[in-house]
Amino acid sequence: MAHRKNLSLIALSLLVSACGGTENRGVESVHQPVVSRVDYAFDVSSDAQGLASGENSRLNGWFQALNLGYGDRVAVDVPGGYDPGGSRAAVAAVAASYGLLVDDQAPVTAGEVPPGAVRVIVSRLKASVPGCPDWSRKTDMNFNQHGHSNYGCAINSNLAAMVANPEDLIRGQQGTGGTDAASGTKAIKAYRDAEPSGKNGLRIESVGGN
Repeated sequence: MAHRKNLSLIALSLLVSACGGTENRGVESVHQPVVSRVDYAFDVSSDAQGLASGENSRLNGWFQALNLGYGDRVAVDVPGGYDPGGSRAAVAAVAASYGLLVDDQAPVTAGEVPPGAVRVIVSRLKASVPGCPDWSRKTDMNFNQHGHSNYGCAINSNLAAMVANPEDLIRGQQGTGGTDAASGTKAIKAYRDAEPSGKNGLRIESVGGN
């Protein structure tokens, strides 16, 4: 009886140890990149010529502080949608120096735009994999035919960190409808033009010993 009781306790402990933790029972990991968006707003004064005196410098300084670059989206919210002074074009000129275009529509932001001003909005996307790393499940017992709880965390976290434009993880880039031979052969040309790693001969290494 004591032997059977011990076997029952062991079996129960094995079942308990197998319970809990993230279930990863498919070929595709449950840990997938999630894209979030943050909107930054900056109000600049406008006049009949576009932006008021000194506002171009303030706007450029704000862009520099945000480290504006590829993947960011810039929009201009003009009160009433009427822009007689061309403030939108003035903002577009500053954004162009960062290699960015101004979107046609601006996202909704909190608060009203002050009179005599326009609101510049920078939308920034960020990709991350929530819950990673995930060591919630032990590796010694597996009765449910699933992978480890941390399966997929490494490759998907690296993908989220390396993608230049997180929006590509949502919808990807649209094709232009044509074929650019120069772009298609750029990587091949770089490979062919590169000097062989063993051009100057192999290095002779010696290991000293006692």
